[in-house]
Amino acid sequence: MSKRFGRREFVRRTTAAGVAAAAIPKTLFGQPSTGPGQAPVMMTPKGVKPCVVASSNGNRSKDDQGVTCVARAFKMMADGADVLDALVAGVAIVELDPTQTGVGWSGLPNADGVVQLDASCMHGPKKRAGAVAAIEGVRTPARVAQLVAEETDHHLLVGKGAQEFARSMGFKIEEGLINETARKAWLEWKRRTDPLHYLDPKKRAQAWYDAGIQMVREGLIDGEHFWGTINCDGVNAKGEICGVTTTSGLAWKIPGRAGDSPILGAGLYVDGEVGAAGSTGRGEANLYNLSSFVIVEEMRRGAHPKDAAITALKRVAKSTIEKRLLNAKGQPNFGLNFYSLNAKGEYAGVSMYEGTYAVCTENGPQTLKTDALYEGRPTD
Repeated sequence: MSKRFGRREFVRRTTAAGVAAAAIPKTLFGQPSTGPGQAPVMMTPKGVKPCVVASSNGNRSKDDQGVTCVARAFKMMADGADVLDALVAGVAIVELDPTQTGVGWSGLPNADGVVQLDASCMHGPKKRAGAVAAIEGVRTPARVAQLVAEETDHHLLVGKGAQEFARSMGFKIEEGLINETARKAWLEWKRRTDPLHYLDPKKRAQAWYDAGIQMVREGLIDGEHFWGTINCDGVNAKGEICGVTTTSGLAWKIPGRAGDSPILGAGLYVDGEVGAAGSTGRGEANLYNLSSFVIVEEMRRGAHPKDAAITALKRVAKSTIEKRLLNAKGQPNFGLNFYSLNAKGEYAGVSMYEGTYAVCTENGPQTLKTDALYEGRPTD
């Protein structure tokens, strides 16, 4: 028979066992031990694989040290920087790159030849967001969006108000800011459209669009830059998730047009407990479906980032019914891409038609092929 003992003996023995367990060195669990007066060891979620995922330009533009957006962001995260700080620093490489025309100050201008920029950011742990739309004279709108989140009670500032806010935050406002390459492309576009003098607004708008697409086909504009944007999302070893999207918007857009990039739930959405998603491509198609929100909600239900994004693309395709937006196969005649990751560090890049995206993990920065909904090209 087992020996029975009273309540007092039970308390004595269990207390002694607890003291003994506390004395076991932390190194037995693969962690450094902590001595008297030292801070407790920081426990991080098991199974989280830190990563940064972005549109393909996130592994193309480089800073003066040859580092790309995703590489800079990942290193900063690994060194302990706040995830959003790291992502904003990463996309700034693209925003400041004068050789591309789809993001930041060197982006293609609106129909009046004015560069108007959009950006948004979301901080998962802090549950804060900020965005700017149609801001002029600023080179790095993503940082302004971050300050909207950090310094105000608002989520979105637009136009002149956004510019004045940036000025009050110490940004240099550069009147008439435009890259020479973008200016020349705009002049060529003007030559192709102004002589037409359409009176019908719909025909006029179609002429603007057709002239831009023709310039893409002739190689005068990079097709990616016609709708140029960068989305960049990251999760660190603690499972903290943030995201940022920044763009110069659709080339030759009507002045004042804001696309999906500055709109939470469309160009970007982050839930710190679930994941993040963002987009590049035709903003209007994404806005109609609030696709980034859909992707995060699909991941909340347990879907892998790839499957969640494919679901969103299918919704976009189903809601695209106007003939002007369909190709000969009855499929969307435009590109739309999503980049997503979950709280485990699983990630994906998907697109309406095959493309590429960027990612950086402990294995370094890579450019990978997207998973496409359709084969071929949008114009097939």
